[in-house]
Amino acid sequence: MRYRTIGDGTTSFDVSTLCLGTMWFGTRTDEETSFAILDRFVEAGGTFLDTANNYNGWGGGHGRDSEDVLGRWLADRGLRDQLRIATKVGAAKKDPNLPLQQVPPTNYQGLGAETVAWEARESLRHLGIDHIDAYYGHVDDYDTPLAETIGAFGKLQAEGLVGIGGISNVALHRVVEAREEARRQGVAPYGLVQQQLTYPYPRPDVGRHNWASYELLDYARASSEAGSPLAVVAYSPLMQGALVRDDKPLWDSFDHPTTHERLRVLREVAAEIGATPNQVVLAWLLGGDVPVVPVIGASSVAQLDELLGAAELDLDPGLRARLDTV
Repeated sequence: MRYRTIGDGTTSFDVSTLCLGTMWFGTRTDEETSFAILDRFVEAGGTFLDTANNYNGWGGGHGRDSEDVLGRWLADRGLRDQLRIATKVGAAKKDPNLPLQQVPPTNYQGLGAETVAWEARESLRHLGIDHIDAYYGHVDDYDTPLAETIGAFGKLQAEGLVGIGGISNVALHRVVEAREEARRQGVAPYGLVQQQLTYPYPRPDVGRHNWASYELLDYARASSEAGSPLAVVAYSPLMQGALVRDDKPLWDSFDHPTTHERLRVLREVAAEIGATPNQVVLAWLLGGDVPVVPVIGASSVAQLDELLGAAELDLDPGLRARLDTV
């Protein structure tokens, strides 16, 4: 496993370059299997874990199932000090009697100050820990003033409950505005942005704000070079198996001719170097001009072992050029 430093200009720490996502732990992935996956990740040198306060609310659970599984595993294994744990706030159910959905009315709880403060403490309780290393706003909230949200994150950091703040599913201009607001308030700016990113890219879509655009990557690079660190974390880098499984259709916005050509070249490159396409995608993300931290998900130890094979896979410049130019 390799490692990198993430930070916000005030707080910094090292994390494994692969982050283990735990979205379905406790529902689709039973607790015994979840524990085995976590054990294997740590055995391989992994230190960065990702969850949220609502994940299993989409999958038949109560929402915090994965936080609860992590909490029981941490209590049993006694590994808290070796790990960096990220969780999220803002996309849990505002009304528990209504469903979550990604189109209005979303029923998201939002990022108001009271919600941020309450949910952070609830996540601490469910995880059984005394501080959250990385805390994301899960979905940007246009209905709450940025000053209120940033102030709430700053207060949690001042109280020692949160290490590095972050935001997910957000437009670039809102990241810039939020970081400027943090400077006005004299608190640490967001040090993390978690967006969707993979080797294929989607068609342009008016209103889409969850993609790690090249502009965002360039902003992260320039900000970090200027002494204001900003790391990009990539969720769904393998599109939940759709890059390699013919029985899983590509998501609508990705199903276009360039994607099909990219997948053809991806499989060619993987075969030439004796790797799997999934490993090549992760290596491509890890080794780019602006390296990102991929969040990998696995429902078995065997799946995890395949993905761990990307941790130290370096793509030859010629192969990377072939991938990039499609």
